[in-house]
Amino acid sequence: GNDRAVDRASRRERAVNGAPGPANRFLAEHIDRLCSSHARLLGRALIDTPLSGAARAEAVFNADFAVLSSGLEADPLFNYANRTALDLFELDWPRLLATPARESAAAENQAKREQLMQQVRARGFIEDYTGVRVAAGGRRFMIEGATVWNVVDDDDRYFGQAAMFGSWRDL
Repeated sequence: GNDRAVDRASRRERAVNGAPGPANRFLAEHIDRLCSSHARLLGRALIDTPLSGAARAEAVFNADFAVLSSGLEADPLFNYANRTALDLFELDWPRLLATPARESAAAENQAKREQLMQQVRARGFIEDYTGVRVAAGGRRFMIEGATVWNVVDDDDRYFGQAAMFGSWRDL
């Protein structure tokens, strides 16, 4: 549908504009959507800051917690990760944009992850998720206390899903 075309266009724009930085306002439009969805669904801010626009997007990109999002593809691809998440998952920006979100879970945990994402799609969000994830280089780690939510615009059009977590440990 049209939403998928919008998602493809925004993904192409992110690929062309590169990793979040001053030249692309740290992808402020995307971060605005993540933040507004989070606030509406969970009743609290994604990041505790009075900043908005590019300044808030820069704060999210440089936050000490991980933020990731994925789009609308049949096998959703990551379309955003902040610096913490990029480092944790051992990805650079071009590789992130080519990575199916399911690959963040170990092969044996992908069915459980898919069930989780279906629950989020139906309920809007989940909190306090704990699960094993795998970095691009194969290192496994446990994420704890994660929040996963649907990314929607002000008209409730669905754009994908996002996750944030501030606690993890290597396994």
